[in-house]
Amino acid sequence: MDIANAKDIKSVLSEAGLRPKKGLGQHFLVAKPFLELIAKAANLKKQDTVLEIGPGLGVLTEALAKRAKNVVAVEKDPAMVEILEKTVAKKHPNVKIIESDILSLARPRKEILGRAKEYKLVANLPYYIATHVIRKFLETEHQPKLMVLMVQKEVGQRICAKPPQMSLLAVAMQAYAKAEIVSFVPKNAFWPQPKVDSAIIRLTPRKAWKNTGDSSYFSTVFFNVVKAGFKQPRKQLAGNLAKGLGIGKEEIIKTLSQLDISSTARAETLSIEDWLKLAKLFAKK
Repeated sequence: MDIANAKDIKSVLSEAGLRPKKGLGQHFLVAKPFLELIAKAANLKKQDTVLEIGPGLGVLTEALAKRAKNVVAVEKDPAMVEILEKTVAKKHPNVKIIESDILSLARPRKEILGRAKEYKLVANLPYYIATHVIRKFLETEHQPKLMVLMVQKEVGQRICAKPPQMSLLAVAMQAYAKAEIVSFVPKNAFWPQPKVDSAIIRLTPRKAWKNTGDSSYFSTVFFNVVKAGFKQPRKQLAGNLAKGLGIGKEEIIKTLSQLDISSTARAETLSIEDWLKLAKLFAKK
């Protein structure tokens, strides 16, 4: 049976007396070329450990299992877990299925992967948890080596945006990782078909606060500056920063000029490097 097509997915679910659960964002990928694209983007090696979130019926899990040393798939729906145990996990001894809500785990790497020092996160994420999952794993002490994720197209575009289309979300994510779009995926590549298209994105984590001294303090300053800058995105950056940080506008303009940033610039035009440099200046004040 090929669970990468709608007919067989319907058959598997029917036999188990199940239907896709909208509340869990269950949309199953039924286009094999995109499975290959995800696996290729993850650059999987035989020694790799892969964490998958929301495996569903295991179509991506199986593709990962053929390429990696170990695959740990975390599934919230107990009905899906039961099917996965009888199919993919039985067929591939290097696959481990865990029933859990990934967002409820305080330290997911330790609680799920144990002693694994390096791992890659690869997943077709339910839309409603995508940004929460990404932020959780970017901010964790033990970041994945690489993240390849299927997300809503609009969310993927916002995360991977470049100036002059930056947003608070883009800056928050790109502070922690290099972000790029691998491919767009049409909604008809899924069953049941969602209302919107998707995007495969690749995030390569980096040490966000390297060479900034007290990383906890700098992180606080950085996000205070960024949030102030984007408070009213259509207004000029200098005014937003002055109001949001409680600093005189003339001093803000002077600080911006040190980085050759125009006093009339808007937050969306600044790169992640600009925000990091700006935060470093404010951290010294």
